[in-house]
Amino acid sequence: MADEMVLRAQRFINLTYMDGSLLGIPKLEENGRTGWTVMYALTRALQYEMNISPLSNSFGPTTLSTIQTKYGQIDENTVPSGNFCRIIQSALYCKGYDGGDIDGQYNARVRAAVSQLKDHMGVTYAFPGTGLQPKVIKGLFNMDAYVSVNNGSNNVRAVQRWLNGQYTQRKDFFIIPCDGHHSRDVAKSMLFAIQYELGMADGVANGAFGPGTQAGLKTRVLDVGSTGVWVQLFTAAMELNKRPTTFTDSFTSSVATNVRAFQEFMQLDMTGRGDFRTWASLLVSYGDQTRPGTACDGITKITPARAQSLKDAGYLYIGRYLYNPATTLPEKEIQPGELDTIKAYGLRCFPIYQTWARSVDYYTTKQGFTDVMTAVYKAQEHGFKNGARIYFAVDYDAVDDEVTSHVLPYFESVRATMTQLGSPYKIGVYGPRNVCARVTGKNYADSCFVSDMSSGFSGNLGYPMPDKWAFDQIATKTIGTGAGAIEIDNNIATGWDTGQGDFLPRPSLKQDIGFNLSYWDALLSEIQAYMASIGRPGGPRIYTVEQCLGEVMINQDATISSSVRMFRMRKALVQTSAFWEFCHYSLKDMVEDAGVGLYHTGVIPDWGKDLPGVSRLVDSSTGVAKISGRTCILARNNAINAGLLEGELMQHLDDGHRWTMWQKSNKDNAFNVGMVPYMHIWGADGKAGDIAETPMRRPALDYTPAETSEILRRYQGSGDQAVSDNALRQPLYAIFEKYNRIIRES
Repeated sequence: MADEMVLRAQRFINLTYMDGSLLGIPKLEENGRTGWTVMYALTRALQYEMNISPLSNSFGPTTLSTIQTKYGQIDENTVPSGNFCRIIQSALYCKGYDGGDIDGQYNARVRAAVSQLKDHMGVTYAFPGTGLQPKVIKGLFNMDAYVSVNNGSNNVRAVQRWLNGQYTQRKDFFIIPCDGHHSRDVAKSMLFAIQYELGMADGVANGAFGPGTQAGLKTRVLDVGSTGVWVQLFTAAMELNKRPTTFTDSFTSSVATNVRAFQEFMQLDMTGRGDFRTWASLLVSYGDQTRPGTACDGITKITPARAQSLKDAGYLYIGRYLYNPATTLPEKEIQPGELDTIKAYGLRCFPIYQTWARSVDYYTTKQGFTDVMTAVYKAQEHGFKNGARIYFAVDYDAVDDEVTSHVLPYFESVRATMTQLGSPYKIGVYGPRNVCARVTGKNYADSCFVSDMSSGFSGNLGYPMPDKWAFDQIATKTIGTGAGAIEIDNNIATGWDTGQGDFLPRPSLKQDIGFNLSYWDALLSEIQAYMASIGRPGGPRIYTVEQCLGEVMINQDATISSSVRMFRMRKALVQTSAFWEFCHYSLKDMVEDAGVGLYHTGVIPDWGKDLPGVSRLVDSSTGVAKISGRTCILARNNAINAGLLEGELMQHLDDGHRWTMWQKSNKDNAFNVGMVPYMHIWGADGKAGDIAETPMRRPALDYTPAETSEILRRYQGSGDQAVSDNALRQPLYAIFEKYNRIIRES
């Protein structure tokens, strides 16, 4: 919304400095809206009035010292000119304060506005009166807010005002925002404050968490009964980290309780005291970098000697990269046999996906799709089982606007694509705190691997640790000696994600890959000819052969490709079962599906009671692959019991459980088709809960024709009709396998 006085300020700049382009003061758009462009122009105008050259957008040391040297402070007695005063008045309006009439008079309205500004900054006692001191002017000529904005915390604002009032007269401490939000400037101001209290002189204190600061904090341990400024600093740090506490100068038992909760959250010793490691975790993202971690990640192959070094050093979880398209760092990607070594030494591995990912332009929805397809392919190739969590990396300093415009849409695409594939793997996010918090806040990922070692990232400075963190990367170190020496990033682990300790063997035969659309016409022609030759038996159908084939070979190809690679089975097994069933979806099936819906929603609770041939009131074979709620539960339970799937067991005779799974099977084609491999595995395991079959070898890449025929028959059931239909499905399998073989061998 346009502000009339801001508009007048813009006009003042444009009219007063008509030759601004020559002077170095750009012409402003007269729109009545404040912003950095306006503040930069006002800063340049102020510099011009003080004969500073060249002009700059920055209100830096020269501008500050010139005001100090020439005027000491600006008030009604020292304001050098009418235009100088008008610039001050314009800046006040751009900050939301009453600057008078922009008339060049440092009058009562201006003095009242200055008093209000300094009160909001918290510097009334440091800078009494109605004059503008150089640091107050510097704080006026920027976009920092000194009132709560965007639901800012009153408690955080109290800390900000206290810091300003306490330390603003020190040489290198400048007025920070008082908007109720933690930020990079506030984080640095806390370090300055601590250094001043440690006795560091101006010019020595630098706002960095260096050796002197760390040594000093090790002597400032707080406990119940401690009082004074050190308790204020400690509880201020707790407030800035969004921990429930009270900003106070007394370390009470209540404070100690809150400290223990923070220590537990950060995986620190739960002492309840303000000890060094707790100070460090409150002040900088990486905390105390000497902390021993139980997790690590690296770009070096885990050999037996290195695995022993890691185990001896107390490491349990190893982060390794799924893919490395570059020719550099040859061991970055998981190497053949490496996961076997990790398993043999009792270690566990969590997978990371990163190719470039070091600039904002990388993050697009298209890239999200590509990355998931590649990550899933590589995870399956390396042998990660269903349910592992892949951490997709944001390995650069993404500012908040870039998170909104690029990173979140990328992860939305990652989530959607993983869901399309049947959710074979969970999704984690690697990156700075703000990235992790926002991505998990949208439920695009459920776990964070936080790049806290990059303490200078704007996404780490001023942001608390995200709630859903699993790994905290704090330092690079080398462990072991000789052949066992390995450089790693040391990570603190919560135990939220323990990776995997058992892996599928690498396939000795080539696995199937995605369908190549250049073969579509030939495949369709061959399938249509075959279905016509058998008369497509079974009565009136809903969908054409082309529609059914398109759903299986195109719409659900990614889901099918992903699921068969996971379980090392041939794609044609799933294609044959799904296509055959979809081709035979009839009006009778449609009526039965409607009946299930009407029954469970209570519209017609006795639906089908008197209809001949319609007896499935609770359940029906539904969806593309015609999977009922009951058989879906049985196949799913079998996979859970076999360690192939994560989840809670369900009751296949329970109406509510059957209805839940029926709806998923009916409404979500990707879920439905993604269940076919589990149906085949259940069939091979003997179909527990159904008509028992003799257990056989689970589907494999080297399945014999006899095994293939038997597993396809078991999908149909038992009896003469299943045997008869199975004979008709064998030629279909041969057609699908012919094209799959051509594609995987090309």
